[in-house]
Amino acid sequence: MDFAADTWYRSEPTPPIRRKRGRPRDPQADVRILGAACTLILERGFDTMTVDDVASMAGVGKATVYRRWARKEDLAVAAMESLYRNEMPAPDTGSLQGDLTELLTATFDFANSESGTDYLRMTVKEVMRDSRIAAIYRRANHRYEQLIRSLFERGRQRGELDRDVDVTSAAEFISSLLITRTVAGRSVPSTSEVDGLVEFVLNGLQASSLARV
Repeated sequence: MDFAADTWYRSEPTPPIRRKRGRPRDPQADVRILGAACTLILERGFDTMTVDDVASMAGVGKATVYRRWARKEDLAVAAMESLYRNEMPAPDTGSLQGDLTELLTATFDFANSESGTDYLRMTVKEVMRDSRIAAIYRRANHRYEQLIRSLFERGRQRGELDRDVDVTSAAEFISSLLITRTVAGRSVPSTSEVDGLVEFVLNGLQASSLARV
């Protein structure tokens, strides 16, 4: 037998296997999951919020939640950060005074709403009770503080503030206003206080700059 001429032993190339594509990722699932998590945190607090309840309220499977956030803590932080973004979006009015006025107006509007009041009370209650939960709330609030700091930095770049102004302390002062009043049992600031507060902050920064001259 002429093996050189015979082709019986030659295998045909294996055709590529077409893998079935999975179900497309639902772009609205994240929104529903974060919305459900926010609602449950405001109603019950972090400790009693469960991933099962979040998935049920969002209309998704539990595995869908865990594919996006591996831990309940990560989901909680993402939910609270989304709450901050939606209720207190980043302003860009072209001036530091305008930016602070717009941000604080949105902040105080939220703080005086039913959900805002629930959030502040729940924050204070859970932070005082559990250091692990306190760390979660600090991570979420960090985004708000960073936003305030970015407004001051942008104002400094425009020449509205001196280069040596301590914008970190100014941002910390503003971000702590709501919690400080809540802990003290006082009412949170209203939108009628915004203009005076912005003027107070900007005058204080200007005075600190002059004191260094």
